[in-house]
Amino acid sequence: MISDDIQPYIEGVLRHDRRMISKTITLIESTLSAHKKAARFVIDQLLPHTGRAIRLGITGVPGAGKSTFIEALGMMLVKKGYSVAVLAVDPSSVRSGGSILADKTRMEKLSVEEKAFIRPSPSGGTLGGVASKTRETMLVCEAAGFDVVIVETVGSGQSDVAVVSMVDFFLMLMISGAGDELQGMKKGVLELADAIAVNKADGDNIQRADFAKKQCETALHFSTPSSPNWLPPVLTCSALNVTGIHEIWDTILEHREKLSSTGELKMKREKQALDWMWFLVKEGLAEWFYKNPYVKKIMPRIEKEVEEGTTTPATAADRLLFFLDDK
Repeated sequence: MISDDIQPYIEGVLRHDRRMISKTITLIESTLSAHKKAARFVIDQLLPHTGRAIRLGITGVPGAGKSTFIEALGMMLVKKGYSVAVLAVDPSSVRSGGSILADKTRMEKLSVEEKAFIRPSPSGGTLGGVASKTRETMLVCEAAGFDVVIVETVGSGQSDVAVVSMVDFFLMLMISGAGDELQGMKKGVLELADAIAVNKADGDNIQRADFAKKQCETALHFSTPSSPNWLPPVLTCSALNVTGIHEIWDTILEHREKLSSTGELKMKREKQALDWMWFLVKEGLAEWFYKNPYVKKIMPRIEKEVEEGTTTPATAADRLLFFLDDK
């Protein structure tokens, strides 16, 4: 694909053409070699127009109400005059690689807003739930002029780590009364969060939500904050009743202002860009490895030897990685 063919993608994204934004993201997600090359060219051309959006990652245990929360937050932001892009990563089928892609039906109000854009993307089983092209998709949304880019993950440990590596603010959603607060108290997970929000603090659940908040605050005392300039707060909210959402947004803005004034936000994004480069290097090496004719030739035999116990996994790995003589 020559540059003349992909110029419409670049121009379409920059003029906020929703159809071309979607087509560009589809191009980026394609696994075809020609499309990959074209996508890299598009991203390079769009890069000077990125970097101004607030990048927000949201995760949470199943049932925490992520989609309801994101819709409530998105609708509030739209009313405030912000434009919002939501990248909702759907869990892919292990067998078929397909996904439900139901986020647009879960966010009915937000999906019809002119200043909102929702893009469901199948995770493809990568990164524990974060699509392998999520970072590039974020850049497309930024170049299109969206003020806030939200990445929703499926809420596994791996996806938490992955989304932290590409956003400015990482929000962990929790619920109370079902033992789920214990999930959020794992030290490694807590240390990733810039804030914790206990959702569904409404009706008969308000007291339980306050109790869960105190438990989280106690747990945070025993964890190391991800930033020397920010102590993660614990908040309560109800996405259903749209209460506590404004306070969470104010917290996100306060975090951005504090990290921007100290220069930490700039350094954080620079490190994220480097980390993403090395991730892509590893991804490229893995792709090259599995396509190598020699590896394809000897892999079935080596796998059989490992299964039968005639070769150790370590020796088999050495033979595959270093192309040792297996005769």
